[in-house]
Amino acid sequence: MVNVDLKGALRTFFGFDSFKGKQEEIIQNLLLGNNTFVIMPTGGGKSLCYQLPALLSNGTAIVVSPLIALMKNQVDAIRNVSDSENIAHFLNSSLSKADINKVKLDIQSGNTKLLYVAPESLTKQENIDFLTSVDISFFAIDEAHCISEWGHDFRPEYRRLRDIFERISNVPIIALTATATPKVQFDIQKNLNMLDAIVFKSSFNRENLYYEIRPKVDVEKEIIRYIRSKQGKSGIVYCLSRKKVEELSELLQLNGINALPYHAGLDATTRAKHQDMFLMEDTSIIVATIAFGMGIDKPDVRFVIHHDIPKSLESYYQETGRAGRDGGEGECVVFYSYKDIEKLEKFLHGKPISEQEIGRQLLHEIVSYTETSVCRRKYILHYFGEQFNEDDCKCMCDNCKYPRERSEGKEHVLLLLNVISELQEMQKAKHICAFISGNVTSDIKSYKHDQLSLFGKGNYKDEHFWNAVIRQCLVAGLITKDIETYGTIFLTDLGRNFITNPSSFMLIKERTFNDDDNLDDNIISAGKGGAFDESLFEMLIDLRKSISKQKNIPPFVIFQEPSLKEMCFHYPITIDELTNIQGVGNGKAARYGEPFVALIHNYVEENDIERPQDLVVKSIINKSGLKVQLIQNIDRKLPLEDIGKAQGKSLEEIIEEIEAIVSSGTRVNINYYINDILDSDNQDEIYEYFSEAESDDLAQAYQEFDGDYSEEELRLMRIKFMSEMAN
Repeated sequence: MVNVDLKGALRTFFGFDSFKGKQEEIIQNLLLGNNTFVIMPTGGGKSLCYQLPALLSNGTAIVVSPLIALMKNQVDAIRNVSDSENIAHFLNSSLSKADINKVKLDIQSGNTKLLYVAPESLTKQENIDFLTSVDISFFAIDEAHCISEWGHDFRPEYRRLRDIFERISNVPIIALTATATPKVQFDIQKNLNMLDAIVFKSSFNRENLYYEIRPKVDVEKEIIRYIRSKQGKSGIVYCLSRKKVEELSELLQLNGINALPYHAGLDATTRAKHQDMFLMEDTSIIVATIAFGMGIDKPDVRFVIHHDIPKSLESYYQETGRAGRDGGEGECVVFYSYKDIEKLEKFLHGKPISEQEIGRQLLHEIVSYTETSVCRRKYILHYFGEQFNEDDCKCMCDNCKYPRERSEGKEHVLLLLNVISELQEMQKAKHICAFISGNVTSDIKSYKHDQLSLFGKGNYKDEHFWNAVIRQCLVAGLITKDIETYGTIFLTDLGRNFITNPSSFMLIKERTFNDDDNLDDNIISAGKGGAFDESLFEMLIDLRKSISKQKNIPPFVIFQEPSLKEMCFHYPITIDELTNIQGVGNGKAARYGEPFVALIHNYVEENDIERPQDLVVKSIINKSGLKVQLIQNIDRKLPLEDIGKAQGKSLEEIIEEIEAIVSSGTRVNINYYINDILDSDNQDEIYEYFSEAESDDLAQAYQEFDGDYSEEELRLMRIKFMSEMAN
């Protein structure tokens, strides 16, 4: 079989003249009857490594695949290289009894070369009995990282595969994955009892991918702005929850972006339809959970956006790997906030302790990646056990494109390494950072580590800084992290040598991603709209003042200052565009908008201004059931406290929501509630104040009345005033 002309077969079946990377060696090894383990990045051509040998072998190859969508995609692809529909089939829960019988008949007659099977289907006794009775060429396990608890998509049913294989047939196994750290690789081989397998490991470096992390500020606006800058190009936006997928895809559609949702909560027909529309370019954007994309063979995905941080670096690498599979442009942008990590940590509660430890360790790795200032490509490749010189990145990540300040860090590194030694190489990063910066945690107290000589010696810097030093020492190879003990830090020989002979070590200043922090101007400015237009703002203020005099109402009733300021960024020139400004609803735009858009239109024309055409329709939530429900409950005159309890919110939150509804132009009548807490004279007094005030500022109102009224009473009266006067 090995004497076959593989290049000729490749040309005949797939139309390619040459193999990519190690494909030819892998195929030869499998055809020789050897167990084979393939670690190859997404887009490297893993599928061909089992498809071609299956077409050349006697019998049927069994391919274990985790997703129905992936199976369908693979079967469609292989049928396209043959003149027979029967050459490939899948066997899973989506098939009817008649479909299953047809599949079995084709296998028995020798027509089917590839059978894609879900692991759950493979465990059914009737399927085991059937497969035992037919000729099997080999077993292939796609997405083999699912076997390992340390893999990013662990599935317990995968751990039963070896036992089932042995019951069916003694044939070679080929396991394939795009993401395997050395630990995961060993775990897979051990579980499949194939430590004898010949391992083919390709470089994890995807030279054409650009990696960037952005702070998660105004994320929906930023995503819309980004997608519009890539007009006509295909992209995937990943979200963690189904709800966010639905909301974001609807928001994109409202903003004229051709986007569809994809998640496991949609029925199979809709999922298949949306996937096909994406492959056939009937839609350019898919907003999805991680249920989408495994093995999706679309070569020209030009960008992958993560609305939420993935759960692990493996997930991140796998998902970003769907960009630029044809070797062309591929941009990978993550919107990061530490709050997302805290949410993911909450999901771990209630799971077995070992699972929690693994989950936390994986989260720690992704946080380290997002917050590092080291070349991102170098960091990823180091994680997968591969050395890389950052000079070869060629500015294909934000850290190399916008390099951070470097400073001599020899003394800091030396202190860190000595601390690790003093702690007997038995602690994780969190403990080391607390120890070195002098933070007496419960663990430090119980171990009596606060009594050690080096405790607090690095208190001139905070824990965030020492975490950065640890990350950079890991990448430099001075220390290593033991996964078996969930992240214990050890010194390497290189690290011990540094303690004996310290040398220069340039530390890179780390990025910070606090929610109120604007990261770096040179990165953010690329994504933000135009600068604030002071001249236009003054003109709008004057216009507002003249209208307020005409109508005898306070200026803030017309449009509040934040709304005017936003107009000076986005230059709305139609009523429709004006409703996209925060605090401007349809009612308010219709009532007061015309002179404002006319002024802005003239200003834009006269000053030849290029407008940022990326206004965002207000959040979908504003028109959601909760808003409608809130207004309906107010119409039914329910106490605001009761409305809050029903929605799991405080009175303060309910008042905030009513303020938002009223400020956008919807009239809300809460007189029934105000009448219970304020008599008519008090109401008249406050109402009159707001009628004559220059500003609707509550602090000023509170001072004006010398504290006679509470902030809550003033807020409720301001709602009444704005609702009646402005709407």
